[in-house]
Amino acid sequence: MTPHHAIEITLTRPATTRELHRARRTVPLAANADHTRLLVVQPAKNPGRALRVLRHQLGGRLPIDILTTHYPDEHGQILLNVALSTTAHRTIRKSAAAQGQRPRDFLRERLTAAVAQSEQERARRLIAQLQDLLVEYTAEELLTCAASTLLSAHRSRSPSAP
Repeated sequence: MTPHHAIEITLTRPATTRELHRARRTVPLAANADHTRLLVVQPAKNPGRALRVLRHQLGGRLPIDILTTHYPDEHGQILLNVALSTTAHRTIRKSAAAQGQRPRDFLRERLTAAVAQSEQERARRLIAQLQDLLVEYTAEELLTCAASTLLSAHRSRSPSAP
């Protein structure tokens, strides 16, 4: 039995009704409200093949920016499939060669470092905002407010009890 892989499609712009209709004739998919992100379950031997097959099937039908596996693999990694220009390919190959790496390894390292840097920056901004709030509010007030807000958000997303 062929495994199935959940693939998320990020579009460069909202898909038109016609584009979605044409794509759905090829692959069953679900779209978000603004038609900029889609979800597909693709049968394939492995996640990489699922991404490649989907890019081939839908590349001419939708304005695809990035394809990603929706769930991390056994190593906690999300696979990306990005269509790069010839110039971008050439630049990556040259940079990878200068580092003595394969292009995919070079790109993986650069993306991993960029994501880590982004997460660190978000954490720094959050800490700075909390420190600003602690000037005006007590820690107890902040914790009470945060807990109340989180519980309220959780309740509004949970299905109603019968």
